[in-house]
Amino acid sequence: MIGIFDSGIGGMTVARAVEQCLPDYSLVYYGDIAHTPYGPKSPATITNYSIKNTEFLLEKGAEIIIIACNSASSVATRTLREQFNVPIIEVISPAASKAIDCSKNGRIGIIGTKATVKSNIYTEKITTVRPDYKVYSQPCPLLVPLVEENWLNRRETKMILRRYLHPLKEKQIDTLVLGCTHYPLLKKLIQARIGKRVTLIDSSIETANFIKTFLKKNPETVNKNGDKQVSHTYYVSDRTETACKVADRIFSRPMELIQA
Repeated sequence: MIGIFDSGIGGMTVARAVEQCLPDYSLVYYGDIAHTPYGPKSPATITNYSIKNTEFLLEKGAEIIIIACNSASSVATRTLREQFNVPIIEVISPAASKAIDCSKNGRIGIIGTKATVKSNIYTEKITTVRPDYKVYSQPCPLLVPLVEENWLNRRETKMILRRYLHPLKEKQIDTLVLGCTHYPLLKKLIQARIGKRVTLIDSSIETANFIKTFLKKNPETVNKNGDKQVSHTYYVSDRTETACKVADRIFSRPMELIQA
């Protein structure tokens, strides 16, 4: 069973991509809605939440953990890998690799939470491979709360996006990493404001593709369901009406969110 956790509902974009890429595997998801957003919190607090989230998923039978949260990926990955004897997959490396492959002019933009941008993790991963590339990061602290409140097409959201993206447009980037798993829900709005010529990198899709390749190379890591029925279970630390609506929208089906 594949385990996935996020600070809230944004990680469901990763879960949906995993469902589509790996239909023969069951998954269990945990969204820590009660503590969202993680981005403004200290690294120590984010790491502590991540440890508890991982323990929960392992208790539910997870054999591999996907950190479907850029903030947690940027500060907690090393600790989780040291503490738990299962593969820990973060969402940053697959997205960074794809950005390197896609960029033609070597000018890559990153949008993310304060924690992700402050960690400088995307810049490190990209420039380690391509030291000649320029990476421009823009913290977007208001976007996660807007998504969590289902303000996906409000005038205020569009205005905030325009303001966040303007500095990156001035840098003439040709590739933009959506450095938070909440951001794919704003993909159309982001594309319209950053420009059609800029390639958007969706970390949820890239992570699902990475997991698919990883499990092909390491089939013993996670048991396939085989003849058994595939099951997808979604837990949250706080079940809100808005979260249920956004979940239904992400999966295009009625979702059962179980409060744990």
